[in-house]
This record gives sequence, structure tokens and C-alpha cells, in this order.
Amino acid sequence: SRAPQRSPARAPERAPAAFAMGRKKVPPSALAKALAKLPIDDAKKLLAVAARTARARSRTIVALGSSHLARVSRWVDAQDAVTLALCALACVFTYLAASYVSAALVPKVDVALTDEERRGGYDAPGGKSQKWKRGAPFPKDRIPCYDPGTMEMLGPDMPAMSAADVKAAIAKARIAQKQWATSSFAKRRSLLRVIQRFVLENQDEICEVSARDSGKPLVDAAFGEILTTMEKIKWLLKEGERWLRPEKRGAGLMMFYKSARVEYRPVGVMGAIVPWNYPFHNVFNPLLANVFAGNALVVKVSEHASWSSKYYGRAIKACLAAVGAPTDLVQIVHGYAEAGGAVVTGGCDKVVFVGSTGVGRAVMRAAAETLTPVVLELGGKDPFIVLQDADLSQCVPMALRGAFQSCGQNCAGAERFYVHAKKYDEFVKRVVAAASKCRQGWALAPNVDCGAMCMPNQAAYVQSLVDDAVAKGATAAVGGAMDADAAGQFYPPTVLVGVTHEMRIMREEVFGPVLAIVKIHSDDEAVALANDCDFGLGSNVFGSRKRALRVGAKLNAGMTTVNDFCATYMAQSLPFGGVKESGFDRFGGVEGLRGCCHVKSVVVDGVPGIRTDIPRPLQYPTKPYAFAFCKSLCHMFFGLGAFENVMGLAMLIKTFVLPSKPKVY
Repeated sequence: SRAPQRSPARAPERAPAAFAMGRKKVPPSALAKALAKLPIDDAKKLLAVAARTARARSRTIVALGSSHLARVSRWVDAQDAVTLALCALACVFTYLAASYVSAALVPKVDVALTDEERRGGYDAPGGKSQKWKRGAPFPKDRIPCYDPGTMEMLGPDMPAMSAADVKAAIAKARIAQKQWATSSFAKRRSLLRVIQRFVLENQDEICEVSARDSGKPLVDAAFGEILTTMEKIKWLLKEGERWLRPEKRGAGLMMFYKSARVEYRPVGVMGAIVPWNYPFHNVFNPLLANVFAGNALVVKVSEHASWSSKYYGRAIKACLAAVGAPTDLVQIVHGYAEAGGAVVTGGCDKVVFVGSTGVGRAVMRAAAETLTPVVLELGGKDPFIVLQDADLSQCVPMALRGAFQSCGQNCAGAERFYVHAKKYDEFVKRVVAAASKCRQGWALAPNVDCGAMCMPNQAAYVQSLVDDAVAKGATAAVGGAMDADAAGQFYPPTVLVGVTHEMRIMREEVFGPVLAIVKIHSDDEAVALANDCDFGLGSNVFGSRKRALRVGAKLNAGMTTVNDFCATYMAQSLPFGGVKESGFDRFGGVEGLRGCCHVKSVVVDGVPGIRTDIPRPLQYPTKPYAFAFCKSLCHMFFGLGAFENVMGLAMLIKTFVLPSKPKVY
């Protein structure tokens, strides 16, 4: 049989000779000149060739991708289940092995506890342990360090730093920051991974030191010290660089040919004044964000939690040294009001203050003298709203944790509980039953739910609030009375019912283990009572999703969590802060990370060959028709429609062709 005849091959259509420039790269101007010389028919042929070439290349790319996928698909179809399972296991094993090697390459930091830190005390001269006398005033030049659960001294008094000492620390940090500001994001991530490994491998030591210094049980330390810190590290490793890279912005209509961007430059030396309730996290929280942003940090720790900072400070220096960072980059300072004032006025480029509203006002006044920008995270009195359709099996354990976590000593702790009448009786019954079983004692004793109060006079203050509420008609269903003979600074977990807004306990920040319950009859009443407060830090709403979201949207607070407690803090991409007397600005999240930077705006020519020149009518000395020129530009670019834009163009032409005389006033 005869082989089938092939149709004659079609000769490929070639580009016109006038445009054949081979493979040599030529500038667009030369291409444009060559294109302009072509006859119209040749130009059409050229466009047809270009279109076919583009389609052919596109089909080739798709075909290559499809062929690879097809090969993989055919291979999978040809294998039996055992082979596929072994391949999957091999992939998992390879991934885990690579992960193990990657983790092993992170430098390991060993920071041993001293004997004093391990035992939680020291022997005074004579071999006897010493105890701090409850209610005794602190000396002006020294900081006593004692365990609030036993009153035993943890070590010798620490020196209270003077203003000159703090300024010297700021100067050291500034020198170190100039070097660290040039570090790459890769190096900063390395530092975070070293810290991450240290925390993972030393959780026991970190939590034990925190428990001795602040009085919280190990479980509360694990929640507030470790988990939150690790979540922040993970978020910064994953997203930190993304939010600090230059960000493109629109250049506007008149400057359409420009390229605009925002750059985030390190602020320099950040000052932080932090409280005592979470000694580890309150230091590492600002540390992580600032070193990642390229800053140095000078952090003033509370006089009520200074002992633990010795161990944490050694760990910080070891982590910095492990990656070759300057060890003076982070400075921890101790002391009283003089030291805190020096952080604000002694040369820091920005200050974050976390503490009471009264001290926050003093920080603002001091910062005003030097125009130092401040971030204030002040008091909180967060509402905990239980709606008619809330699930008590979920919200009752949340309520107990919100009130009694760390003995109620939380910035965003739940302090006002508004429970719908249809849920009230059952809610109270369950809360009372659980609170009655809470075990209070020394933080490191076995089976302790609630520890000690860190502040020396805080238990007495909480008692005054409870006494005021009881005198005005409230009932202490659980607790309500401080044990004057207790070994440490304890206040018992307390449940108050029959509470109203006429009582101080619903107006003042408690910062103690009191669960005060108000009965409500509608969602609107819950919103009105929740907003009837000078503070506005966080809020929590429990109920059906749609209903709880609707109620939460009406709350005047910096944060709202629906069907959970304080989840906004664990979501490290979110900012933390409040409104009203809870302060302003934010730390944490994207906003807090960028708050560690100066925001710099940059504009540059975006189209090669196009630049900005001052139009002739506007050059000095200006032309008589300069104002008319500006008016025409406004109509041409910003008119309310296309017709007005065209009219503006006509006005622009007129200013050059038939310039009018300026108006005489």
C-alpha cells in the first residue's frame, strides 16, 4: 500500500527584513524607530508573527507542566498500596530528619541557676533563713527580694539604680543598637530561634523562678510566661519580616509616573517599664519585637519582681552572644520612681509603659518635657458577658480561669461578670461549686490552684473592695475574708453575688481573685452596663456566634473575644491595648511591631526617562497666568467627570495660547 502523502509544509512567516535585528537586545527607542519605518502591511505581518510566537510559547509551558503531572499520575496509578504507603513514610521521615537537623543546628545556650535561685533562698549570717515582715516599708536605696507565698527572703537586697545608672545603661544600649541596626533579618531570626530553644529546654527553671518571685503556681506560669512567649516567637519567625519590609503605596493621580513606598526604620533605643505579674514574659515580650525590628531595649522591671530578672538577664546575654549580637543590646534596670523616670527622660527614643492609670499619667507628663513618644497600656476592668443562649459547660470554666488565673493579677483579667437571668442561677451554682474546691497555697506546693498576691498591700486593698460590696448588699458566696494569720500574702478565691454598679468593686480595678456577678435581663442591658466603666481594655462575650458578635460590636473596648477568654492576646498578630483610661496606642501584633520603627515615606521616579520639572508658569518669578494654570490643572485632574476633565485640558491650553491678565483686587 502507498504511504499517505503529506501536505506540503507551510513556510514559516518571517518578520519583515527592516525589523530583523537578530538576537541582539536593543533599546525600546530603537525598536520604536524601526517600527515606524515599516509599511502598514509589514507591520501587520510583524504583529501576526509575535502573536503566534507568544501562543506557541504558552502552549509549550502548559504542555510541559501537564506532561510532568501526567507522568506522576501514571506512576501513582501503577503502584500498589504498600509501595505508596512506603513512599509516604519515606517523605515523612525525610521531612522529620531535615527538621531535626535544622533544630540541632540552632546554638544551645546553657544558663545554670545559682544555688540561691535553685533553693529559692539564702542563709543569712548565722546560718538562718530570713523572712520579710509583712507590711514593712521598702528601703529607698535597696530592693528586698522575698517569696510572697512564704515571705522568706530569696536573696540579699538588690541595689536600687539611680537616674545616672539608668542613663549609663541607655548609653550602652545606644552603642550596641548602631551595630545591630545593620543586621539582616536572617540574623535576627537566628537570635529568636536561639531564644526559642532556650525557653523550650528550660521551662522548669523559668517557671520555678517566676513562681518564687511572683507567687503564681507553675500551671499559671506555663500559661502566662511560656505559651504566650513561644507564640510570639513563632509569629515573628513566620511573619515578622513581611510586616517590616518596605510597603508600596499609591503615588496619586498627578504623580502617576512616580513610585511611592513606606519604609520601617528602627526607632533606636526603646524603653519599657513593665509590671510584676509575669516577670519572664513582661521582659521577653518587648525584647522579641524590638530586637527583631533592629532596636535596643532598656527595660525597667518592677521592684516587686526584680529577683527573677537576674536569671533572665543572664539568659538574654547568653542568647545574644550565641549569634554574635552585641551583649549590651538589652539592658535590665532595677529601682523605684527615680529609675523609671530616667527611662522616660534619660534618652530613650520611645517608651512603652504597662501599669496603673495613675502612674501612666505621670509617665505622660515626664515624656512631654522631652517629647518622647509613649505607648500606655493601663488599667483594665474587663466585662465577661453570658448571654441567654450561652453554653455554660464552656463559659463557666472560662469564667473561673478569667477571675482566678494568677490570683486575678492580670491586665486583661475578667472582673465584671454579667449573666442573663435565665442562666444566672445555674451559672452561680456551678461557679460556687468549683470555686469552693480551689486550693490555695505556696506556688511550688503540690496541687495548688491559686497562689499568693505579689504586691505587699494588694490583699488588704481587695478586702476593702469586698467589704464595701457586702456593706451595700452583695453576698460572698465563696471566700470574702482574708486570713490574717496566713504564711504569705494571700487572698482567697471569692465569689460575690447580688453585685450592683453602686459598689466600688464594679468601678475600681481589683487585680485580685474576685468573681463579681451581676444579673442582666437583656442584651442591651449587658452592653449598657459593660460600657458604664472608665476602663476599656478587653471584653468577652458568650452566646450564639451571631448574637455574641452583635453584642461585642457595641462594646467600647480595645479588644473583644467571642466564646473564649482573652484569645486576642494569644493571637499574636493582633495589637494589644485599650481605650478610655486603659490607655492608648498598641503593643503586640503588626501595629506593635511597626510601632518599634520610625515610618519613613519615600518617593522616586517610577518611569525611566520621565522626571519632574517645575512648569514654566510656576518658576520664579512666576508668570501672570500662574494661578490660572493651577486652576486648570485642578479641573483637568480632579473634575467630577470626563467632561470637566476635558474642559480643564482646554483651560490649560488657553493659559498658554491666550493668557488672561491676573485679577486685580
